[in-house]
Amino acid sequence: MRGELPWTNLDSLHRLSLNELLVEFKINDHFTEDEKDHLNHVWHRLQPWPDAIPGLTHLRKRFVLATLSNGNVALLVNMAKYSALPWDCILSAELVQAYKPDPRPYQMAVNLLGLRNHEVMMVAAHQEDLRAAQAQGMQAAFIPRPLERGPHNVPDFTPDPAFEVVATDFMDLAQQLGT
Repeated sequence: MRGELPWTNLDSLHRLSLNELLVEFKINDHFTEDEKDHLNHVWHRLQPWPDAIPGLTHLRKRFVLATLSNGNVALLVNMAKYSALPWDCILSAELVQAYKPDPRPYQMAVNLLGLRNHEVMMVAAHQEDLRAAQAQGMQAAFIPRPLERGPHNVPDFTPDPAFEVVATDFMDLAQQLGT
């Protein structure tokens, strides 16, 4: 379970994994340290899903938008800047040194936003994340991402009937929430 892992810097872990792969495939000497660093930070330059920015922009007209991720703050800031994600606030499990689904990141988000648990809606494609948020009194909106793990690894996307909202994408979520 991710919530039980010891806290560590994810960029350091990714760098270690990258170095191990480069050695394993005998291509370590083909890259400069700057090139390795650039490759290691590919996560900081991910493209958002096509519906994310328009949908989030609609949602932001009525709601405060905050990301709550197991990614570290630097990663989330870089992703937001790279893709112009319209978040009002960036929250990371790093701030409480506990990975979701540990209750502490969810509680931190509610407290830092100055809201009550039921006033916060977690939106995710990961049902275990939504269930953990609901266990903390938050609402849950499920947006399945069938291709998230590639075309050959499609998990079960049958939504939990306990979720308050099930949407096809962020535009659908915005419409269902009246924005």
